[in-house]
Amino acid sequence: MNHKNELSPAIVFDLGGVLMDWSPYYLYCDKLGLDRQTVDHFLKTVDFSGWNREQDRGRTFAEATSELSARFPEFRELIVAYDEHYLDSLSGPILPVVAILEKLKSAGYPLYALSNWPAEKFALVRRQYAFFNWFDGIIISGEVRLIKPDRAIYELTLKRIGRPAPECLFIDDHAPNIQAARALGFQTIQFQSPAQLESELQRLGILSTVSQGCPQV
Repeated sequence: MNHKNELSPAIVFDLGGVLMDWSPYYLYCDKLGLDRQTVDHFLKTVDFSGWNREQDRGRTFAEATSELSARFPEFRELIVAYDEHYLDSLSGPILPVVAILEKLKSAGYPLYALSNWPAEKFALVRRQYAFFNWFDGIIISGEVRLIKPDRAIYELTLKRIGRPAPECLFIDDHAPNIQAARALGFQTIQFQSPAQLESELQRLGILSTVSQGCPQV
């Protein structure tokens, strides 16, 4: 049964933390074998989160690694490793959420992605998973050089969807991003777990059941 009509919301998914499991600890602890305390010290000292955010905003990794290595030469090897082995910071798709996405696609809902992600790294990941092709549009912060929770990237998303905010449902795991979307009039779900997302979608009358088993990704 296809539910797609003018009354069906366009459903906008965040990617990292919702559909894809990303963490620098996967690279530094699991792949490189560093202990958690060492990694915590590195991430805090170089302000990894703030540094990485500028790649989300569109700065190239070549510029970013050069700049940070110059300021923290003692951490150059770890800084460069994040660039050269980026894919090791991903453990893969969150399959129960991919199953939900597949169910929504089968039901005919318009699907979009809105993600803070460095453009050059998303290009590496996108080609690996077929489910990215299920989206009607994907807005990547590094490509458009705008970033959540700035108002402008939500406005751009609405322009690309061609629907007003109240006709769009935004799903994200980060509270400030949810708050910004809600302030513009989006319907929102703050993602906590696949089961919670399924329950919220059922409450909204969007899903009745989710396909059992793991989808092809």
